[in-house]
Amino acid sequence: MLPERFRPFLEKYPSLTLIGGTRLFRVQVPELPPNGAEILAKAEWTNPGGSIKDRPVLFMLLQAALSGELGTGRTLIDSSSGNAGIAYAMIGSMLGLGVQLVVPGNASVERKKRILSHGAQLVETDPIQGYDAALREAHRIAASDPARYFMPDQYANEQNWRAHYETTAEEILEQTGGRITHFVAGIGTGGTITGVGRRLKSHDPKIQVACVVPESFPGIEGLKPLERPEDIVPKILDASVIDRRIRVTIEDAYALCHSLARRGLFVGQSSGAYLSAALTVARDAPGARIVTVFSDLGERYFSTRLWDL
Repeated sequence: MLPERFRPFLEKYPSLTLIGGTRLFRVQVPELPPNGAEILAKAEWTNPGGSIKDRPVLFMLLQAALSGELGTGRTLIDSSSGNAGIAYAMIGSMLGLGVQLVVPGNASVERKKRILSHGAQLVETDPIQGYDAALREAHRIAASDPARYFMPDQYANEQNWRAHYETTAEEILEQTGGRITHFVAGIGTGGTITGVGRRLKSHDPKIQVACVVPESFPGIEGLKPLERPEDIVPKILDASVIDRRIRVTIEDAYALCHSLARRGLFVGQSSGAYLSAALTVARDAPGARIVTVFSDLGERYFSTRLWDL
């Protein structure tokens, strides 16, 4: 259920009510140890933009509209690895906004085409420099003409983690009856792990939060390892909610995406990474009840190595 404060927008744009309220289902793969541990996942690919990023982008834009910060005639600009960019383009087009997005050059072709289909403009940065280069370029463009551009800055916007605190985590608690031992996610902007982690721990401080740590290169699209001094740490990240960090390779993520696909679930590489970490937790904690999120669609990665057979 979306907050009451957003009701005027939801009445005017009823398709926005399609965001959130995703199903929670039990993941059954042969890699799951026979020790009574259970893995549950939120089907975030069923959001209308195809990913979990619909949630925070909706909160950021509607809150900015409520506060008057997002005035008419301004162009929305932000950086993204692709999924938030789709959400910005999709929701921005509903609200009648001009949208300009800065993405790393290695963002998948499918994501870039989806962004363009909603009428947004793309600026691409050097893929070798990663997401931080896109973030710096978005800030540079926004600062070049503050009267023209509005930058929500998903890495620093409090509405990002609040979206997950108020919706994703609330849904998890309702769908599990509050019976959960672990939550597994990674860090892109830090919104999911911060918002869900804070809410779950307020419900039960004994709930453990495990963070996926990918390799720096080739990496896992949408996730940051945050292990180098030059890495930009998202301002909204609350690292205090993280109890454990689990390393996952891109090969681990790919293998589990293929395992899921053979069982009828076609999801992206971050979902494979989250499942890999959740399986590590399951092996270490017999009888655990582990919740994670499957963030986006597998179709979004046809142009990458993910589905090379």
